[in-house]
Amino acid sequence: MNRKTTGRRTTARPFVPRQRTARTTPSWAAPDPVDRLAADLGDFAAAAVHPDEIAAALESDGLSDDQIRERYGVRDSFALAEELYARVPRRHPEPDTPPHDPWRVSLRACLLRGLVFALPGLAYVLGAPLLTGPPGALGLPPGTVPLLAGALFGWTWNQGLSHRAYAWLGLGDRHGARRCLLVGAPVGALLGALTALAVAGAADRAAVAFATGQSCYLGASTTLLVLGRERTLLAALAPLTAGALLALAHPLPDPVALTLLLGSLAAVMLLGLLSVAPSVRKPSGGAGAPGPMSSLPYALFGLGSGALVLYAALGDVLAGEEHSALAAPAAVALTLSMGPAEWLLYRFRSGSLATLRSTGTPRAFRRATLRTGAECLAAYLLILLALGPAATALWPHAPGLTAVRLADLLLLGAVLWTGLLLQSFGAALGTAAVCCAAALAQTLALLTHLTDPHGAALTVYATAAAVQALLVRTLLGRATAHR
Repeated sequence: MNRKTTGRRTTARPFVPRQRTARTTPSWAAPDPVDRLAADLGDFAAAAVHPDEIAAALESDGLSDDQIRERYGVRDSFALAEELYARVPRRHPEPDTPPHDPWRVSLRACLLRGLVFALPGLAYVLGAPLLTGPPGALGLPPGTVPLLAGALFGWTWNQGLSHRAYAWLGLGDRHGARRCLLVGAPVGALLGALTALAVAGAADRAAVAFATGQSCYLGASTTLLVLGRERTLLAALAPLTAGALLALAHPLPDPVALTLLLGSLAAVMLLGLLSVAPSVRKPSGGAGAPGPMSSLPYALFGLGSGALVLYAALGDVLAGEEHSALAAPAAVALTLSMGPAEWLLYRFRSGSLATLRSTGTPRAFRRATLRTGAECLAAYLLILLALGPAATALWPHAPGLTAVRLADLLLLGAVLWTGLLLQSFGAALGTAAVCCAAALAQTLALLTHLTDPHGAALTVYATAAAVQALLVRTLLGRATAHR
C-alpha cells in the first residue's frame, strides 16, 4: 500500500550504534547457543579488550570451524568471537584476592645476574701475560682474534642452548632441561675451541689455550644460569675476582695469576657438571619436546647482538684510530646493564598484565602498553648513561667518551633492550634479522675503510633501533600478544 506524503518534511532519526545485549527468547523456544556460550565464558568474554582474545580461547578449547558452523551458524572462530564480543558488555570484575602477577621479580636477583655476566671479564686482567706478542690480524692486540672468534661462537651457541633448555623447563621437565645442557654445553665448548684454533693463525698457543678455557667457561656458566644457580656461580668466581682486583693494584706473578684463572674455571665446570648430573639416570618424558630449529632465531640473535657489542669494544682499533687500548668500557657498561635491563623487561610484562585488567578497548590498551615500554626503555638508557662514563673513568688508558661515542652506546643499548623485549615475547626471528643485518653493515663499513667509522656506526644503530621500535609497536600493541 502506497503511503501518501504530506506537506510536512520528515527527518530521519540518526542511527546510533550501540552494543548488543544477550537475546531473550520465549520459554517455548530453544535458547540461542551463542547466548549460552556467552554465559559459559562469563567474565573472560566481558574482560576481553579485543575479539581476538576470545577467538584464541575458543581455539584453545578445541573448537574447529566445522563445529562452529554447525553449532552456532557462523563461518569460523573469528566471526563467533566478534559476535560474542558484541553481545557481552565490557566489564572488569574485581577478583576476590589480589591478582597473581608472575612477572614480579626481585631487583636484587636481576642485579646479581648482571654482576655474574660482568665478572668473567676480569679474567682478561689475569690472562694479559698470555696475550703478549706482536699485533695480530687487522692490527688487533696479540691473541685477540682467537679470543673474539671463540667468544662470538660461544654467545651464538649458548643463546640457542639456553632457549632450548628453557623450553624444557617451560614444559615442567627439569630433567629434560638438564640432559639438554649436559649434552649441549660440552659440544658448544668443543666447537668454540675448534673455532678459536681455526682462526688462530700466528697467534701464540697460550692465546689459543686461553680461548679454549673461555669456551669451557661459557658452556658451564650457561648451565648454572639456566638452572638458577647464580649465587653458586658468583662463589666460584670469587678467586678470579679477588686476584684481578689485586692485579689492578700490583701485577701478580704469572704462576699465581694462572692458578687463580684455572681454579675459578675448574670450580665453574665442576659445579656445572654436578648441577646436571641428576639427569643422567632419569630420562625426560619427551612429550612435546621442542624442535632444535625453534632455537635457531635465538642463536642468531646471540650472533648479531654479540657482534655489535664486540664492534662497540673494538671499533677504534679496527678503524685504525687507537692501538694502545680497546674501547672496552662500552662493553663493560653494556654487560653491567644487563641486570637492570632484565628487571625492566619484567616490569614491562607486569605493567602490560595490569593494563589488560584496566583497559576496555584495543586502542587504550595499545596506548598504555607503548607508554609503559617507552618508560622502561628510558629508564634503561638512563642507567646506561651513568654506567658509560663510570666505566670509562675507571678503565686504564681508555679513550675519552666523546658525545659521538656516548650516542653510539645509547643507541646500541636501545637496540639490545628492544631486541630482548621482542625475544621475550617469542618474536626472535625479527630481532635476529635486524641485529644480524646491523652487524653485517658494520662489517662492511669497516672493510671498506669509511672515513667516518663512528658516523657509520651511529647510522647503523639508529636504523636498527628505529626498525625494532616499529616491531615493538606492531607486535606488542596487540592484547593477544600478552595473554
